[in-house]
Amino acid sequence: MIGRLHGTLLEKHPPWIVIDVHGVGYELEASMTTLVSMPGVGEEVRVYTHLSVRDDAHLLYGFARDEERQLFRALIKVNGVGPKLALAILSGMDTGAFIHCVMEGDSKALTKLPGVGKKTADRLIVEMRDRFPHWQEGQASLLDDGISAARPASDPQADAEAALVTLGYKPTEASRMLSGLDKNLSTEALIKAALSRQLAG
Repeated sequence: MIGRLHGTLLEKHPPWIVIDVHGVGYELEASMTTLVSMPGVGEEVRVYTHLSVRDDAHLLYGFARDEERQLFRALIKVNGVGPKLALAILSGMDTGAFIHCVMEGDSKALTKLPGVGKKTADRLIVEMRDRFPHWQEGQASLLDDGISAARPASDPQADAEAALVTLGYKPTEASRMLSGLDKNLSTEALIKAALSRQLAG
């Protein structure tokens, strides 16, 4: 089991990153919360990981904080929630915000996340509520404004739209979420702003 990686960030194409560890490039899929906390390409990085083994692939997921990895692992145990939906949830809300929604039974906020309908939101609340008392509940805020933006990509707008589609939004919806945003922002900053706008709407 690969539990953590420490190396050099080689590539960053949301939602994917590649980390060089002693000459071996590890490709990981990460949430937008983790991606916006990543340093620039070529810099040192440390991530917690979760390895998913399937018949047709070995998939590695990366997380900036162990708390996010713990929540990911708890989410994929919920009936009907796979890794893709778990990453979409983590991309739209930080750990504290999600715990707050579950503990308060706020299904309306959860249904604003891509792929989360009313039934899934209710299931998340019912199945996860008992798992959180031992967690330290953080601030119920969406993506932390203190997270630094990374270096701009060659086409931040297109990369941001592709990443939102990967998270489960329809192309037309992703385009609408990004419309009117400052095109000089980095890919990660555009995604962050689009998700914040979607959840606030």
